[in-house]
Amino acid sequence: MSDKTSGPDPSLRLYGRRKGKRLRAGRKALIDSNLSSLKINLDNCLEPLTGENLFRRRVDALWLEIGFGSGEHIAAQAMAHPNIGFIGAEVFENGIASLLQHCEQKNLPNIRIFNDDVRALIPALEGGALERVFLLYPDPWPKTRHAKRRFICAESLSKLARVMAPGAELRIATDHPTYIRWCLLHGPIHPYFDWKVSSPDDWRQRPSDSIATRYEEKALREGRSPVYLNLTRSPSQKS
Repeated sequence: MSDKTSGPDPSLRLYGRRKGKRLRAGRKALIDSNLSSLKINLDNCLEPLTGENLFRRRVDALWLEIGFGSGEHIAAQAMAHPNIGFIGAEVFENGIASLLQHCEQKNLPNIRIFNDDVRALIPALEGGALERVFLLYPDPWPKTRHAKRRFICAESLSKLARVMAPGAELRIATDHPTYIRWCLLHGPIHPYFDWKVSSPDDWRQRPSDSIATRYEEKALREGRSPVYLNLTRSPSQKS
């Protein structure tokens, strides 16, 4: 518990945008006034991150959403589970401002924000700290030459597995055929994850305790069918 984390790895190359349209004055004010109290700062972090030291109180579990978009899903989960601590990782400034607005309007004290590459956050977490991870509609990087940018890969899954408790869930949702195939090629065969399915509904139906994100709603409007993969952290490495 005494290992020191010196901050994000400067060698990590971030893909994707940090900024989009210019923020409206109200949302810019939210970032200026509210982000500092909610964001996770890895500089001079003296011990691995846990639910207790992130929220300064006991939480029943710690869940992570990777790339929370506009924040509607993590905000809904935080409202439904007030005793669970949530980490939202997102680099896009407009999305961060949107989540800050959710937190203020809905009074959500159980959310912390990591406004940098999630690959820098994962090594700072205590082993087995996470009981659920969401990766909802990530950028599919559909071109073959961009495949290395996809989060789902053997290396990322191995690092993520270290900070997930045995039996913890990794919930992936995507509507892009390339990313669906990619996830099926890399997720179920990974030695630290299992994919237990009994019928097509297991990947065709969104989990009942979740909500439709704006990306899912857009996919359905445009005639694309989302796929939901629920991987479970294996209790031990598969042979």
